[in-house]
Amino acid sequence: MINFKKIIANKISKVTQINEEELETYIETPKDKTNGDYSFPCFRLAKELKKAPPVIANEIKESLEKELEQEDNITKIDVIGGYLNFFISKEVLAKEVLTEISNTQEYGKSEIGKGKNIIVEYSAPNIAKPFHIGHLRTTLIGNALYRTYKYLGYNTTGINHLGDYGTQFGKMIEGYKMWGSEYDLNDDPINKMMDIYVRINALCKEDEEVLERCRENFRLLEEEDKYCTDLWNKFKDLSMVEFNKIYDILNVKFDSYNGEAFYSDKTEEVIKVLEEKGKLTESEGAKIVDLEYAGINTPCIIQKSNGSSIYATRDLAAIIYRAKTYDFDKCLYVVAYEQNLHFKQIFEVAKYLVDEKYAKGLEHISFGMVSLPSGKMSTRLGNVVKIEELIDGTIEKAQEIINEKNSELENKEDVAKKVGIGAIIFNTLSTVNIKDQIFDWNTALNFQGETGPYIQYTYVRTKSVLEKAGFVPEFEDVKIQNLLDEYSLEILKLIYNFEDVLVQVTEKNEPSILAKYLIDLAKAYSSFYNENKIIVEDKNIQDARVYLTFAVQKVLKQGANLLGIEMPEKM
Repeated sequence: MINFKKIIANKISKVTQINEEELETYIETPKDKTNGDYSFPCFRLAKELKKAPPVIANEIKESLEKELEQEDNITKIDVIGGYLNFFISKEVLAKEVLTEISNTQEYGKSEIGKGKNIIVEYSAPNIAKPFHIGHLRTTLIGNALYRTYKYLGYNTTGINHLGDYGTQFGKMIEGYKMWGSEYDLNDDPINKMMDIYVRINALCKEDEEVLERCRENFRLLEEEDKYCTDLWNKFKDLSMVEFNKIYDILNVKFDSYNGEAFYSDKTEEVIKVLEEKGKLTESEGAKIVDLEYAGINTPCIIQKSNGSSIYATRDLAAIIYRAKTYDFDKCLYVVAYEQNLHFKQIFEVAKYLVDEKYAKGLEHISFGMVSLPSGKMSTRLGNVVKIEELIDGTIEKAQEIINEKNSELENKEDVAKKVGIGAIIFNTLSTVNIKDQIFDWNTALNFQGETGPYIQYTYVRTKSVLEKAGFVPEFEDVKIQNLLDEYSLEILKLIYNFEDVLVQVTEKNEPSILAKYLIDLAKAYSSFYNENKIIVEDKNIQDARVYLTFAVQKVLKQGANLLGIEMPEKM
């Protein structure tokens, strides 16, 4: 497909002698549509060319206008202040988009990431604890990034770095020793393990001796004591059965489940290398790396005073392992902002453990917390909002709405499931990563708002139009001139930008960009649908509008799929 940005950048480069690739990154889409299809801010060139931006803009325009008569792609150039505005040929745009739609099974898919290795670490729940609403954003943001990178041709590995190690399991083992006979873990295991954890955690606060026994249990676990290891494996196996049920419902996939425990026997290399490089110092019996030189006032603890490793050590061991195993270009950690300090510490220490390429490729994708209107949660106190409750509640409410709107609908349960899950996923991903978020059923399930159900409803509307038409015409039969009205062109421009939107998602690691795009496309189709009758007597007009509807349906479904959302066929 023609890259209009590249064409514009090439033309400006010839006039200014500035690198074409650099110029392409400056090109914007104007917010005011009357200012053209693309805008180039000449402020970026003022320092280099030593001229005022409006002067630069007018000089470039003057040079380029001579070529416009021979140019099929650009029809007009305007100057507003320091901005150079370009108007693209409507006919060329429409033909390009619809040709690509007709030729491509997976629209927007590309190979721009070919040869690059990306690791996305996401979800990472703690075993023996419920999968709660606090795990929702890491799971869904990570899954959307994983899918999008893969779609753009990157060799992508999704890792679920399970929280399956640490002192908490020393506590769980001690709790089970004390009260295990009271619990049948074959029935509702997660909630029973959670109950044990809450009880033992409360006891540890009151009794230092019990806490010391818990620490000793963890030390024995590190030394592969049979009783402790068998019990730990039991906790893990029972937990994974429950977690996988949730992953299946949310359409989430992983390539590796190597969690903290996997790296427990690999921490010695971390300690050895840091010692050899003279970076380890002792503090109150513990081994630490002082990071004040890097502006980090809190040292990174590598080994506790009792000889046990800490999760930072295991994260560092994971970086070494991943560098050797995956040769990654980027390793993304989708983890809440509460862990900002932790990642600053380990990324700094990693500079001593792996080559510069890998250290530079480490990235923390920070995000805000999620809660219900009732407030925050705490695992230690036991007042968590379990993800099953959220899922079941959302599906139930979706079914109530569907019953009201279309009581005769077949497969209501299946539709309610897709709408309910879609509402949860879209609501989670439509907020910019870094913002805190409240999940509210009334907002998430609003069929008229900027929601998952609205996108699904629009998709179902496109399916209905195609059914009424009876067939999708061949692209060769579509007369482009019937799609040059403002409502059709708005859709065509959005569809043209689909791949660019996906690139932005990966550049900024921000799935909300795709979520907003899908809303914009759904709104544009709604306006088109309301303003242009589709099933009409004039076959040429109908064929063009039906084909545009087919294009919208295709992109909506593909975009939603990249977020992990399934589309119902009826609603």
